[in-house]
Amino acid sequence: MADIGSMSALPVLYSFRRCPYAMRARLAVLASATPVELREIVLRDKAPEFLAASPSATVPCLVTGEGEVVDESLDIMLWALRRHDPERWLAPDAAALQDMLALIGEIDGPFKLHLDRYKYDTRYPDAVREQERAGASRYLMALNDRLAAMPWLFGSRPSLADYAILPFVRQFANTDRAWFDEQDWPNLLRLLQDFEASDRFAAIMVKFERWQAGAVPAVFGGPPAGG
Repeated sequence: MADIGSMSALPVLYSFRRCPYAMRARLAVLASATPVELREIVLRDKAPEFLAASPSATVPCLVTGEGEVVDESLDIMLWALRRHDPERWLAPDAAALQDMLALIGEIDGPFKLHLDRYKYDTRYPDAVREQERAGASRYLMALNDRLAAMPWLFGSRPSLADYAILPFVRQFANTDRAWFDEQDWPNLLRLLQDFEASDRFAAIMVKFERWQAGAVPAVFGGPPAGG
């Protein structure tokens, strides 16, 4: 059931600053110039309004002005960009949308499985950290190889794929940044470093206070950030 307070005015985006899924949603909201009411959630103490809105009880979760709930990060990206896509993230130079979705699917699926078992290996009794890191690295090396021929994953300018994938490359890198920076993937490292130094990244990583019912609405989005 959607939060009744979100049925008017701005769409509501339940988010958590450090979550890579929430990062990708914020990136698309920002690029689409779609203002939303951002509600920062504390994962260890989730607001009841959020739990009522999100079928999965995970961030991000979007409640549109019409009360529709969009509960998957990639679906939130598509929702925002299909409303307004000034940078043409959905129409890259070198491929079609389905090609991007296929690559994103590899990152969201087998790569993320290896990443979780690498980063949180103590949660998985059968995980061998170095093996999981090696498994994830194969997908990153493939990204690096793509970037040898073009500055972005699907051409000369950024697309949906770049900003859906970069938050997870960053999560992997930050698990052991010294090791990551020493690997032979210079093109991927360049893309990640440019992303982390960009105004766009700074804009999505602004800190918001934990949301509680009755708080003054925090508006996120509007004109797209550069970088």
